[in-house]
This record gives sequence, C-alpha cells and structure tokens, in this order.
Amino acid sequence: MNRKLYLVAGACLLFITNIAAQTKRLDLEQSLGLKPSLTKSINTIRGWADEMHYIEVDATSREQSLVHVKTGARTPYTPPPSSDVEVYVKDNDIYIREGGNSPRQLTRSPETEEKNPTLSPDNRYVAFTRDNDLYAVRVSDGREIRYTSDATDVIYNGWASWVYFEEILGRGSRYKAFWWSPDSKTLAFMRFDDTKVPMFPIYGSSGQHGYLEQTRYPKAGDPNPEVKVGFVPVEGGDVVWADFNEKDDQYFGQPYWSFDSSSLMVQWMNRDQTILKFFQVDLSTGLKKEIYDERQDAWIDLSHSERITYLKDNKHYILKSDKTGWAHYYLYTLDGALVNPITEGRWQVSTLELVDEKNKVIYFTARKEHSATVDLYSVSYNGKNLKRLTFGDYTHQVSVAPDGRHFITMYSNVHTPTKVALMDNKGKLIRELADSRAGDFDDYIFAKTELITIPTPDGYQLPATITWPTDFDETKPHPVIFSIYGGPDAGSVRNTWKGTANQHWANEGIVQISVDHRASGHFGKEGVALMHRKLGHWEMEDYITAAEWLKSKPWVANDKLLITGHSYGGYLTCLALTKGADYFDYGIAGAPVTSWELYDTHYTERFMDTPQENLEGYKNGSVLTYVDNYKGVLRILHGDMDDNVHMQNTIQLVDALTDRDMPFELMIYPGSRHGFSREKSAYDRKERYRFYYQYLLEKPMPAALK
Repeated sequence: MNRKLYLVAGACLLFITNIAAQTKRLDLEQSLGLKPSLTKSINTIRGWADEMHYIEVDATSREQSLVHVKTGARTPYTPPPSSDVEVYVKDNDIYIREGGNSPRQLTRSPETEEKNPTLSPDNRYVAFTRDNDLYAVRVSDGREIRYTSDATDVIYNGWASWVYFEEILGRGSRYKAFWWSPDSKTLAFMRFDDTKVPMFPIYGSSGQHGYLEQTRYPKAGDPNPEVKVGFVPVEGGDVVWADFNEKDDQYFGQPYWSFDSSSLMVQWMNRDQTILKFFQVDLSTGLKKEIYDERQDAWIDLSHSERITYLKDNKHYILKSDKTGWAHYYLYTLDGALVNPITEGRWQVSTLELVDEKNKVIYFTARKEHSATVDLYSVSYNGKNLKRLTFGDYTHQVSVAPDGRHFITMYSNVHTPTKVALMDNKGKLIRELADSRAGDFDDYIFAKTELITIPTPDGYQLPATITWPTDFDETKPHPVIFSIYGGPDAGSVRNTWKGTANQHWANEGIVQISVDHRASGHFGKEGVALMHRKLGHWEMEDYITAAEWLKSKPWVANDKLLITGHSYGGYLTCLALTKGADYFDYGIAGAPVTSWELYDTHYTERFMDTPQENLEGYKNGSVLTYVDNYKGVLRILHGDMDDNVHMQNTIQLVDALTDRDMPFELMIYPGSRHGFSREKSAYDRKERYRFYYQYLLEKPMPAALK
C-alpha cells in the first residue's frame, strides 16, 4: 500500500470545484439517512437463471425478470422453489409439505421440540435432534429412527456445544452438528461431552422471581468439550466412531463429504491452533488417513466456510490458506499432494466465485490493487494467465454467470454511489445496468469522504476513511468521532459509498474517521500475526498514532476526540480511555471485553494462548490493568443477557472504577443479548446523540432528534 496521503488543503480545493452548481442542503431526515437523498433506488440483480439470463428485481414493484445478456430482452420470471418439499417445526413437531399437497405432521412429541429438521438429499428422510439425541423420521410412513440414546444435560449428539456454535460451526448452524451424505445413506455427526466445561450463569430479571440461564461456556484456560465424530446408517444401527481420542485437547472443524459418499474429510486442530490436519475417514471402520498438514508459528484460522472446494472431477480440491502470510489458493489432489499454487504474492484473495472445470480456470475476488478495494480476477489452475476483470478504483461486488463467460458488478467508492454493469470474462463492458445517483445529485452541498493513510513511526501506512464537516474550515478546531471495531483481520476501512447517515454530524461540524491498524487484514496474515500473545498492544499503538496525527492538525479540537465501538471495538474504546487516556477524551463502549480470561477458549487462545502460558500477555491486554490511568468520560453499554461477551466484563470494570472514585456513565439494557433488542437500540441511538451534543458540541440536542 503506497497510496499518497491526501493533504487537507488539496482536499478542500477538491470540495469547492463544483460549488457554483451546489445550491441544496440536506434536511435533517436526509442527513440521518431516514429518507432518500443523493441516491435513488435501483433494480437489483438476484443471481443467474442460466448462462445467458440474469435475474433482475424491479426496485418499485419487486417483480422479477429474466434479462438476456446479449439483447437485454426481458421476460417475466417466477423463481422455482428450491425444493418442492418443505420441512418445518410447528408446535414442537415436524411437518412436511410436498408440492401443492397439504402439510403432513411427521412427529408427535409436543412435549419436546424437534430442532434443525433437515431433509435428506433424496427427500426420503428428515434428520433432527430431540433432547440432545439424534433422530430421523421416514417421510413415507412417519417411522422414527433413533440413532443415539446417551444424551444428558451435558452430552449432545448432533447438537453443538456453545463454543462450537459460536466460534467453529458458526451461528448460521443454529447449533446443528450433523451432515447428510450426498447419497442419503449415512449421517455424520459430532458428539459433545460438556461434563468438564464450567457452567456460566446468566440471570434474567423479568417477572417476580427472575430466572437463570446456564451455559457450558469454557473461558480461556478452561477445559473444552470432549468431541467425537461418528457415522450411522440412515436406517439405524451401530455408530462407527472416527479414530480420534476424544480425551485429547483438540478441535474439529466442519467436515466435508466426498462426492461419492465413501468417506468424510475431517478437519482436526490442536488446542494451540498452530497445527491443522485433514483426515480422510473410512465410514465402515472409522480409520483415518492424513491428507494435509499445515503448521504456523502464530495460529491457523479454523474456517467454517471456503477452506476447501472439492472439484467434480473427484480428483482434486482447491485449498484456501494464508500459510505464506497472505491468503491464496492452492490446487491439491484428493490424497493431499500439492499440484501447484494457483495464486501468490503480497496480496489477499477474498472469495472463490466460480470454478470452470471445463477450461480449468477459477474466478475469484481479491484485494490486490489496493487493500481497501475488491476486484474480480480469473486465473488458470496452473497459476498462469492471471487477469483483472473489473475496472477503476472501486470496490466491486460481483455475480458470475454459471459458465464464467459474463458477470455483473455492483461497484462504488467513497466518491461514487453504487453503479451496476454487465461485463464479459475478458473485462469488456457489455452495458451499464444502473446508476444510483439521483438526478439532482450534483445540486447538493454535502460532506465529502476521502480514503487516506496515516503514517506510523515504523513505516506502516494505516488506511482510513475520513468524512469532513460540510462547511469545513481548516483554520477552526472541530470535534472528532473515531469509529472502530479493531479485531484481528477484521478491518472496516473500505473504499465504498457511505450513504448519507453520516451527514448530520458533518452538518454539525464534526470530523468522522475510521482507521484500521496494522493487524486488521490490510497487511495480510503477516500483519495480523503481530497480535500473537499481545491483544490490545498494536491496536492501541496504531490508534494512538492516529490520535496524535489528528490532534496535530489545526482543524481538530484538542479536547474533543471521541472513540466508539462495540464488542472488540468496545474493548478498545475502554482501553483508549485507560491505557490511552492521554490521547482520547471521550468513549462510548458497547459490550466490551475488559479482560481476556473472561472470554471463550477458542477465540481468545487462538491469539493469546492460555492464561497459564501467557500470564504477562493477559495482564498487558486487560483494561483492568490500566484503570488508574482513566480520565475523560466513558459511557459503557451492555445487554444483561449477553451470552457472548458476558456482562461480567462490564461489572468488573465498574467495580474497579467505583473503587477508585472515578466518574463514568453506565447503561444496562435488560433482556438484550450481544446485539441490543430493537427497542433498546432506538433508545440507545437517541442517548448517543445526546452524548455527542453534550460533550462534543456543548449545546442542547435539537427537539427533532428527541
């Protein structure tokens, strides 16, 4: 990244280029993004019906059309159902609807809810869990098949332990931990034993007596669930267990079935998360064969999406790995032999969009031209003929046709609202499809956003987006809102159109900035790995550099720098008002981690190792360590039912602050989880406005915002 730092004077000159034509100003609702302005609704593209027709949805009527790529001819389109069979849970039982027939009830146990009903690929069975055991029901006659019978309150078959749901299988799994084979003859599943995992209580305050939720939540250094991977025939029988020792300290990632259903590929990782192995497991014996071994000094991400893409030739798979320090694709044979790297270099691939097996070409997105933009590329299996197919200094969101001959891109940058174009696989423009700029776009005076970089003393150029005040006067000091997330490989600075929701504060004369640190992903895994065993260190080093850069400018008020973030961003906000209190003046921290031994094993230990192994790192990364340095005004927000970042984190910080007679603000949102409920979010938004007016603008909040 060698983008030149924008000079403020130059930016100001850029702003006034078309001042003569700009006569309108955004009203309050427009500047808050509550009603359309500057842009208009455009038709959206909902993928491809076939190689020659894409599906377009009308922005007004929501009617869908098939559009021919060559002629542009439109025909009405009714999407076919993804399946003519639907299964669902109603009144704690499973129902099935087949075609136009009336729904049929398949299970009859209203006292216990069936969970995650999943139809087999041949539509003949529905697998589900009930009371933590694994079952299926035969569609033809409703006969139930019970596969396991040892479930308890700490033994789960096909239902994920909390840490697997949150960190490994993902929240999209809805706790489901079973997988049909492609031929519908076998179910693979995970069995979890949470006996040794400590219980964490969450108190619900509703009603006269309240209630208690108890979750087996392993905090850093605690015992993890013991896990087994098993296979069972669809009609029932003995479970065959994969040849792993469940007593080992280990993790299993999402498994992958082979195309012919003969074996299951299981991802295995040591607890330190420095070794990743793939094993091909035989269904009949459970014996395993190692087919891949990757080791990294820092850690390896156990991804639950796009780690492996199996090819239909039944001979190869494509692996995504950041083992070189940058995420790239590799071609492997099924037995684990590397054929060749497909991509390489000091840049990051993002998403594999299409594999054209006929022509041995892949289409993928990557952050190659600039770390804050995304483009589409094609490259041959052998790594040759790499081509950029998109254009300009934009971030592109693409949809590739099934044969790879065409694609559609929705693209924008900080200066340009979203446009849509149809392209061919040579990068040639076929036609522009839509432009979201309103007809009077050029008539408006509005705040401009720029993509800039901020230099660090040791040579990094930190990417940032900055929105200048609408009537920017560089000779006058302005308050600053510094918005962050800041987690490892979780940068938020992107070269995209930001809409109008930031315009109100620009109208009020506030500078708004977002900065990504060196471990945010812009500098590859090389940069992210710097966080190993020292969460909180480089983030604060770089955010303090950004704060110093801001406060060195005549257009920044020296005592009105506010930092705000949620979750990991809440953690860093609290750290900024303690460890970095000489540089930040105000903070609004949502659901913060305040000390890493209070968070879960898999996430925390990936970066920090265990508290027993890294006592100094945990101490140095804790907000509680720096409470004596606290000054300024910090508002802490937390949902009392947060099952991810427990309110325990906030309570321990509150305890430390009150013990030291230090003033702060606290808002608890009853009944809210890690994300606040809709009603609480509306209240929180108004209170955030009030905070900005009180501390940054030092004037009453307008009645229209109350």
